[in-house]
Amino acid sequence: MAPKRESGKLIAENRRARYNYDIEETVEAGIVLTGSEVKSLRMGKANIAESYASNENGELYLINAYIAEYPGAARFGHDPTRHRKLLLKKKEMAHLLGAIQRQGMALVPLRLYFNARGIAKLLLGLGRGKKVHDKRETEKQRDWDRQKSRLMREKG
Repeated sequence: MAPKRESGKLIAENRRARYNYDIEETVEAGIVLTGSEVKSLRMGKANIAESYASNENGELYLINAYIAEYPGAARFGHDPTRHRKLLLKKKEMAHLLGAIQRQGMALVPLRLYFNARGIAKLLLGLGRGKKVHDKRETEKQRDWDRQKSRLMREKG
């Protein structure tokens, strides 16, 4: 499954995901949202830092994602942290659920954005949790890359 190129407005990004997980594959998924949630997303009021995707009765749900209540829809508002169904093709879903169950991997939301057509999409990463020593190694590599680029700039 080749990842689709996202273009459009970025709403929220999980920057710690690539630090905490070794992401092997990415998948774009749609989300079932209410009208007030979409309006809130257009205002940029969302957070996916502590969220994850989970299997519930053979379907994938986004759990613990925060989408703030839209002020204009106070009477018919939504629960900010409700479980939101993810829309994927059956083949993709079967592949992801198999990887989660057999290989002990996790589905981590990487970024939430509007695509070119204005539809809210979620980029999911299929990854394995990193150990503490792996995280240290990632940090060392990032520092070395930063120093290397600094030296290249100075030396010409």
